[in-house]
Formats: sequence, structure tokens, C-alpha cells
Amino acid sequence: MRADRLVSLVLLLRRRGRLTADTLARELEVSTRTVLRDIEALSAAGVPVYAERGRHGGFALLPGFRTELTGLNHEEALALLTAGSGRGEQAFGLGSALASAMRKVVDALPESHQAAASDAAQRFLVDPETDLLSRRLVTEEVPGATMIEVRRAVLAGHKLRIHYAATGQAPRWRTVDPIGLVTARDRAYLLATRSGADRTYRLSRVLAAEELPEPAQRPNRVDLDRIWRERSARFLSGSDHITVLVRVNPARREELLDTALAVRAEEPEADGRLLLEVTFQDSRHAEWALWQLGMDAEALAPQPLRTALRERAAAIVARYGDSS
Repeated sequence: MRADRLVSLVLLLRRRGRLTADTLARELEVSTRTVLRDIEALSAAGVPVYAERGRHGGFALLPGFRTELTGLNHEEALALLTAGSGRGEQAFGLGSALASAMRKVVDALPESHQAAASDAAQRFLVDPETDLLSRRLVTEEVPGATMIEVRRAVLAGHKLRIHYAATGQAPRWRTVDPIGLVTARDRAYLLATRSGADRTYRLSRVLAAEELPEPAQRPNRVDLDRIWRERSARFLSGSDHITVLVRVNPARREELLDTALAVRAEEPEADGRLLLEVTFQDSRHAEWALWQLGMDAEALAPQPLRTALRERAAAIVARYGDSS
């Protein structure tokens, strides 16, 4: 909305001082012409924006001008600034809205607290793009137009038509009743029902979406955390899933968990290794995951998995054994 953009423009000038039209356009994700029109609108409304010509020119506010926004205390602002450093906004397509909100949060603080809150927020890092082993954490991309339609339908309580590419199937259109949006391990999901049956859709597989005018068939209040736990439990109880008892070197624990669907139990052993009960998609998935860990992991059960790993190891020995 234009009103939000005008407020964001004023806050940018308050926080950063003189800025060129090109810089403002990049920050607000609009054209330079739109910025110039907004500057004219602000001036007409009595906001003291003035232009400075020359090589280092741009637009600025008269010194001392301050917008009137609801205040926050230091801890509340720090919590919002820290949350804003995470990557959940990318999953739901809220990056530009988050940037605007963070500017308003900082501006709402008393001037004596602004620098302290901004500096404190720099001391916290939430979900960096890589872990300590330099493994890049990849967030699945969802087209902006698709995300907007999905988000609108969820918030408005309208039916949603999606073009969805399920695993191993040709994409097809389906109409659903959206319940809510969830992010888990850098993946975003749409929780919905279709013809009364529970459905969970990965947003990266939604190729297109259309919000419909009809109201969705869903309860007025919802407990997303409970629904997610219930659906996760049903997913983990799938007929092809396999539960494995594995002994692993603690240094490789995270690598194992990155490939598993779930951890059902874990306890340390006397020799320093860990004993874990983990679930995999199927037996082939389990065999592949444990093979990657080499001598740092040992599958204790089930026996067919141990047999499969032994046969694979024997085949490697046969291929590279002494042929002299």
C-alpha cells in the first residue's frame, strides 16, 4: 500500500540521512519515478523533505523531524530485531515487509535506546546460511506471485486453487481449504484439507496458485502446532518407513540426523559413542545414509539392513582386493 511505502520512505531518511532517489528506489523496491512522486506527496502533506543538488546530493529531512509511532521498550524491540535476523520471512515471501517493519521498530524506540538495540541485535545470529562444517542450508524458493496468492487465501479464509507437482506425478490443479503455513528445516508447507481430508503441500512444489472468492471450510480457531505434530506422527508411521538402531561417533551425529526423518530415542554409551533409534524413509534410504558414515556408524538392527551393508562392503572388497 502507498501509505506504508510513504512511512517507510520517511523512516529511511530518518535513520540514514540523505539518500539518492536511486537508493530509495532499491530499498523500497519501486521505480525512481515512483520515489519522486512519493517525495512530492510527502512535501504536499507537510513532511519537511528537501532536495540537495550536486555530486553528493539527494533527499533529506529537516533536522529534528520525528514520526509519531507506538513505542516499544528495549527488550521488546530487541526480540523483534533478533527474530527479524532469521530466514523465515524468505519462506513466506515477507522479506520486504520485514525490512519495513524493522525500520519502524527502531524508529519507535526512544533515541537513547536506538543505538543500543541495533548494536545488541548485531550480537545475535539466527539460522545462518551455513553450519560449522560449511554445509550450505538451502531454503526452497517459491515464486513471489504464487506465495502472495497462497498467503492471501490463508489469511482471508478463502478456498485456494493450486497447480501442484506431487512426487512422481504429473502436475495437476486441485482446490483446497487452506488452514495455515508452516516452516520446518528451511522448507515451507501449506496445511489444508481437500474434500474434508487432511492434506500437507510443500510450497516449493506449488507451480501456480489462485485465491478463490468462496469461503474455506475450516474452523475459526486453529492450533497449528498440534496439527503439525499430528500430521508428522502420521507421516512417520508410513508403511515404507524403517526404524534403525545405530551406534554412531558423536562427531558424526549431526550428519546422521540431517539424513534421518526423525529421532525416536538417544542415549550415550560407556565408550563415548551414542546409541540412537532413528527413522528413515525406507530401507534403501537407511542403507545409503549409514554407508556415508563409514566406520563411524554401525547399524545394530534390523538384521536385513546389516546384511545389506555387509554385502555392499564385500562387493567393494572384491572389486579392490588383491588381484595378484
